[in-house]
Amino acid sequence: MTTDHLTHHRPPGHVRHTASKVPEVTVYFWIIKVLTTGMGETASDFLAHAFGPIPAVGLGGLALVGALAVQFAVRRYVAWIYWTAVVMVSVFGTMAADVLHVGLGVPYAVSTPFFMVALAAVFALWYRSEGTLSIHSIHTRRRELFYWATVLATFALGTAAGDLTATIGLGYLGSAVLYAVAIAVPAIAHRWGGLNAVAAFWTAYVITRPLGASVADWMAVGHGRGGLAMGLGPVTLSWTVAILGFVGYLAFSRKDVGQGGMR
Repeated sequence: MTTDHLTHHRPPGHVRHTASKVPEVTVYFWIIKVLTTGMGETASDFLAHAFGPIPAVGLGGLALVGALAVQFAVRRYVAWIYWTAVVMVSVFGTMAADVLHVGLGVPYAVSTPFFMVALAAVFALWYRSEGTLSIHSIHTRRRELFYWATVLATFALGTAAGDLTATIGLGYLGSAVLYAVAIAVPAIAHRWGGLNAVAAFWTAYVITRPLGASVADWMAVGHGRGGLAMGLGPVTLSWTVAILGFVGYLAFSRKDVGQGGMR
């Protein structure tokens, strides 16, 4: 899934606004996105077990606010700042979904449609205000606020959806296979079925969350739950190292920086 498949076809000579705060959508974007979803899932669970749910949510919330504050403070896209914010959204988004289920006893069958409605509301407000949902238009503070609200909602929705399928009989590995197939659907529908590029992008973006989380959970949980029993800590650490490697490469190569933009 590359820029050609899941983002806008832009006319020749198009130059993105120099103040754009998001990366180009390349294969590296999707790889890192999936890695952040899995790392966020296991990191959230690890912190909840290590410190307790309430302190973990507090720490996650503070870290998210700090990461977003830095992201909003910079005037252009910076790889490590942007992806740090995505990681913290992943961790806190997982916590938000888990609080509803574990803390408040809300079933995943209820929280999943709840987060779907929340995401739809964010999209509706964003489109009504700006007239576009394109990630290539993130060059004002208001659009950036809508963008990150959308990202947070997609992570919460994806967490709930992934846990829902895992607990209704598919298990973590079965869920991973399901979402691996599902994520190809918007790319195919966009290329050959006429699906709008923006809809294709955001659909795939939502699916990356349960895909990455299901794989990470399958690696971490015990054999009795159908997993590889690697443990939350080792999985979190290994996925973090992978994220650092890819982000470091992008920061050095600037392959996710469009020509003429964000320089």
